[in-house]
Amino acid sequence: MQDDVIPQGEAGDEQIAPVPRISLQAFCETAELASVIADAAEDRRMDKAHVRVQMGGAPGAVEAYRSAPTPNVVILETTGRKGEILGHLDELAEVCDATTKVIVVGQVNDILLYRELMARGVSEYLIGPVGVLAVIRAVSGLYAAEGAKPVGRSIAIIGAKGGVGSSTIAHNLAWAISRDIGTDTCIADMDLAFGTGGLDFNQDPPQGIADAIFSPDRVDTAFVDRLLSRCADNLSLLAAPATLDRVSDLGPEAFDPLLDILKSTMPSIVLDLPHTWTGWTKRALVTADEILIVANPDLANLRNAKNLMDLLRASRPNDTPPRYILNQIGVAKRPEIKPADFAKALEAEPIAVIPFEPQLFGTAANNGQMIAEMEPGHRIAVQFTDLALAVTGRHDTRKARPGLLGPLSPLLEKLGQLRKKA
Repeated sequence: MQDDVIPQGEAGDEQIAPVPRISLQAFCETAELASVIADAAEDRRMDKAHVRVQMGGAPGAVEAYRSAPTPNVVILETTGRKGEILGHLDELAEVCDATTKVIVVGQVNDILLYRELMARGVSEYLIGPVGVLAVIRAVSGLYAAEGAKPVGRSIAIIGAKGGVGSSTIAHNLAWAISRDIGTDTCIADMDLAFGTGGLDFNQDPPQGIADAIFSPDRVDTAFVDRLLSRCADNLSLLAAPATLDRVSDLGPEAFDPLLDILKSTMPSIVLDLPHTWTGWTKRALVTADEILIVANPDLANLRNAKNLMDLLRASRPNDTPPRYILNQIGVAKRPEIKPADFAKALEAEPIAVIPFEPQLFGTAANNGQMIAEMEPGHRIAVQFTDLALAVTGRHDTRKARPGLLGPLSPLLEKLGQLRKKA
């Protein structure tokens, strides 16, 4: 497991696949490993990964994640013995999200320890000292290995009826996932003719999702990267052309090549689906990891939402059942079906009930902003954060003690500056 020094440019360089867009945090006990990981973060194959190096080892990670969501990958260095290593991992398991992959760097060369670590869900165990390529190879191997699950998790959002605000929900949810959870997120506006993603994010990209859909033979990682429009630090948009030049009479698998690329490179993908019933719409819903149906509290929405819920439950018996949101609740003088009655008919409680706030949502839409940008402390902005935590399966750490990440030294910047001066 120990890495040999391979001179740059030799054949070994090309055997390591690029790392997808992931968040990675390392908790080191020695400055040597911190320096190695800092160097690895600068490698071309780690270009898309967000890397943060901190001191504190496994105890530091345990304390940090009591008040912060865990990233896609955690690297832990431990210089302790077998029992100490396993004890720290058991503590980490109590605060770590189930989807987080863990790489342990230790000093104990023991096959029994290795087996116990694997049994506890550790993805890789490296015996120190390790080199830069060993770190890159270990991280890359988590996603490039045969049978490895795609890095991305797709969340499909569709309205039970036209005009219920499903696109607004999708865009604000994507913003919350990217900003509040800190996960790289892509929102794919799949309403090719009438999509509002570009308007809502104040973007007017020359290329977008239609270029991938109508040129499937060109779709690869580099091509999709060029189509992405940056909306914020961790948020990208695949905008719809919103023109009527071409009709979207597409086959059921039309979006498959694009979605496969996105799921292999992006941790979170929000699919903003139009309210149409086509083969590709149904396929996008059935194959998504999470499904959110947005409905208004009236009879037509209730009927359509029930039809969708029944179909998707039957089509996905081994997956998480679809969930729904009641939106625009409390319109003055409008007869509404109560949330309790909605829940009884659909045999499920709504994951969120969002009140009718025309001034807030209207102003945000006209300004090309999200609710959290306009009024970060507004109760609806908090609802979107709650929703983001629910659909991504993350821990809610907002009530926990703040500032635990602060004292742990972010060594990456310092080492990078020293290296540039040298």
